This record gives sequence, structure tokens and C-alpha cells, in this order.
Amino acid sequence: MKYTYYGHSAFLLELDNAKILFDPFISPNELAKGIDIHSIKCDYILISHGHFDHVTDVEVIAKNNDATIVAAYELASYYGAKNFKQHPMNIGGRWNFGSFTVKVVSAAHSSVLPDGTYSGNPIGFIITEETRSIYYSGDTGLHMDMQLIGNYHKLDRAFLCIGDNFTMGADDAIIASDFIKCNKITGMHFDTIPYIVIDHQKTIQKFEQAGKTLVLPEIGKTYEV
Repeated sequence: MKYTYYGHSAFLLELDNAKILFDPFISPNELAKGIDIHSIKCDYILISHGHFDHVTDVEVIAKNNDATIVAAYELASYYGAKNFKQHPMNIGGRWNFGSFTVKVVSAAHSSVLPDGTYSGNPIGFIITEETRSIYYSGDTGLHMDMQLIGNYHKLDRAFLCIGDNFTMGADDAIIASDFIKCNKITGMHFDTIPYIVIDHQKTIQKFEQAGKTLVLPEIGKTYEV
């Protein structure tokens, strides 16, 4: 597995036989102005919730790639009504997509589309390919259900929001990493707007002091899981 960061909470996860794009908010993001969304290749687009900073580029990228949109039932149905390929899921559900599986887990947040359409509950995802698994938290506050993830899944890496204000900050993300029993963390949902700008050095130090490794990814750079 490897992943490429496109800013904010957008990642492309490359598996052996599939490419999965998470929460594409790229074209309006000044920090990601060097990314050409038309060059992104993916088979699936997984959406954690309906806020504009997670769905802005969904339709263009899905159309360019004939990609399948995977999201909560209401959100997937919204795109299905627009004739996009979609696979609806909901919290607690698991689906085998052939070369990988998706498990949907809880997120503590809100969710509504830019046009005001209700888009179901916010969610997170656990992606498993053979013996390797990652957790993508989506936008969430710290919540006790995360302990269930650690009890039932062996994670190789977790993608956790750390920007605070709208989601977990670093302190809560460290607790979350304890709950999910994963010490290899990639941060997301930080620096995009003033509300969520973080001190990189202090944040990395906090994770190090807790015995964890935090990657603050660079936009456009690819990393191994």
C-alpha cells in the first residue's frame, strides 16, 4: 500500500488492484494549487460526509474515471440520482469489493451537502487488503466507539484529523490512537484555513512524547503505508 496526499483530507490510496480516493477537496484549496485534478486516476471515491471541504471535486473526478462513489446511504443516493456509479453503506456495514474490503465506522461530526441536502451520518472507513489495514477517520471528535476499532482490527496506519476547532486536535488524536491501538499516524484536516493552522514542530513532538510516529504529509508527495 502507498498513499498520496492532495491536501486537507484528500488522499489517494493505491492498493495492488485498486486506487481509492478519499474526500476530494482539491481545486479550491490554495495549498493544493499545484495539483491537477484531471490527472488523478482512481477506481473508487470514498466520502466521509457531505461538507463542501470533502466533496467539491467528487463529480469531476468521478466522471473522469467512471469511478464508483462509496458513502453513507443518503450521500451515495444523492450521487446516484445524478447518474454516478455508487455503492451505499452505513455504520457497522462491511463490503468486499473484490481485492479489498471496506468497513464503515462511526464519526462524531455533522453532515450536509453545500446545497443544503441532508447527507446522512458522518462516517469513517477501515480499508483492508489481504493482511494490511488502514483507518481513515473522516472528520470526527474523539469518541468511545474508537475503542471497538482497536479491539477488532489490527491497523498498519491511521489517518486522523488533527486541526482542532472543527475536529480532534493533537491531544485528542493521541488518545484516539490509543483507543484504536495504532501508533503510526498520518495527520489530516490541518492548515487549510486559519481555524485549523497547527504548529508542526510542537504537534510532532506531542506524538513523539506519547511514543507515536506522526507524519504531516506534504501535498503531492507519496508515502508507503
